[in-house]
Parts: sequence; C-alpha cells; structure tokens
Amino acid sequence: MYEAYWQLRQKPLENNADPQFYYPGESHQAALLKLRYALENRRGGALLAGASGCGKTLLVNMLRAALGETFTPFVHLVFPQMSTAELLAFLADELDGHNSSGLQAGVQESIHRIQQALAENTRNGRHAVLVVDEAHLLDNGHTLESLRLLLNFQSDNRAGLTLLLAGQPGLLATLTRMPQLEERLGVKCLLRPYSEEETAAYVSHRLRVAGAREPIFEADAFPALHALTHGIARRINRLCDLSLLIGFAEERRTLNAEHVESVCQELVTVTPE
Repeated sequence: MYEAYWQLRQKPLENNADPQFYYPGESHQAALLKLRYALENRRGGALLAGASGCGKTLLVNMLRAALGETFTPFVHLVFPQMSTAELLAFLADELDGHNSSGLQAGVQESIHRIQQALAENTRNGRHAVLVVDEAHLLDNGHTLESLRLLLNFQSDNRAGLTLLLAGQPGLLATLTRMPQLEERLGVKCLLRPYSEEETAAYVSHRLRVAGAREPIFEADAFPALHALTHGIARRINRLCDLSLLIGFAEERRTLNAEHVESVCQELVTVTPE
C-alpha cells in the first residue's frame, strides 16, 4: 500500500524468514558460527534459544543455505506438538522419502525406517539434520527422550543425524532436568535482542534491501524504536510497518520519534477504556 510513496520495491518489514533481509547482529552471527561448527563436525545435537520474535527461524534458514547439499535431508519441524509415535512417523517419512499414506505407523516400524534411511544417507556421504522449532513446547519427557535416542544411530562410526532444538529460553530449564540429552548438545546458543545501535542498523538495512535510497526514519526515531520494542525483531517490524503506513496516510516526508511513539500508543499498545 505504501511502497510507492516511500519509493520502495517491496515491503521492508514483513514478519517472515526471508534470508535476503537477514541482518548480521552480533548475537546472531555468533550463533550462526557456533551452529555451523556443530553441524560441520557432525555433533549429535545443538541448541538455539531466544525470546519469541528474536529471529530463530530466520537464523535456521540462513544456516540451511550456508551448509550446502551435503547436509541433507534437512528436516525442519515447525509444529512439534504431536505424540511420540506421530513424530517418529513424520520423521521416517521425511528421511526415507516414502509417505506412510496417513496410517498410524507403529513406533518400531518408524524407528526401523529411520535407522535404515540414516545408514543409507551416511553411506552416500551425506549428513541428516533435524531442526525442531518451538522445542520449548516439547514438555513431554518421553518425546525428548525418543529424540535423544535417535542420536545413537551411527554408520561406520559416524553419527547419522544432528538434532537442533530451537525454542524459547524456557527450553534451557527443561534440558537441565534431562542431563542425558543436555550432554549430547555440542553447542548452546542464546539469541539476544538487538542493542540500540543494532536496532537502527537493522531497520536501515531492511529499508535498503527493499529499495530505499534516502533516510526515512530520522535519527531520533531509533532510540524510541528500541525503547518501545526492547530490540525484539518482530516488534520492531510491526511498529516500523505501522509507522510507514501512517506516515504515508499523513503524507510525511520522514518519520521521527514523536511519530513512532504516537503510532505505538494508538495502534500497538491499545487498551480498552
């Protein structure tokens, strides 16, 4: 709606995991480096934790793009709330490429298929990756234990699978109660919110990628953005998107702190009277 007004090719602050909009913040770059190390060295597991909206899914997509075809299949589970039997059946389908026709497969059958698929994959010089997004929702210890046991599958003394658990910080507490899984994690990464300087650089980066040639947000807008969003990427996106929309409607030439604060008060922190 407002792209032409601000001379943009596309919306700059959509809440999606598009790698072209990735901003290399300090915390994100450190996590990406650690996760690449874990996978490239065939570690059994890794952990990526961070508050909701910090960019975990985007980081997973960046990791996938950086790894190349050797790390396949790359299974990204984004809805982990299923029974253990359902999760194993899903994983078996993804790893061996055969659809179980929607039938409820038995655990034993699924494990056999997973083991065979991982062994063949390793013989072909590849390494499988399983990313469990929203892993903090896996409060079922039996499911987490089943995932841990998958790490025991090896061929020619090589691990066939790396398990990457991505979730909110509450996942850390869950893992402290499961030392047998926590000990299998080669690296643990915690994504932190952007600093005030990173918030400004993040917004400016996304605007440039979207085609902006001139500054849209004035310098005093960035401290206000950071204070109102606490450096959480998803919140920054929402507030900036609404600010661009209202700025377009009001035919503003640039957006300042007063405008951002007003938009936040009127459209983001709305409270019933």
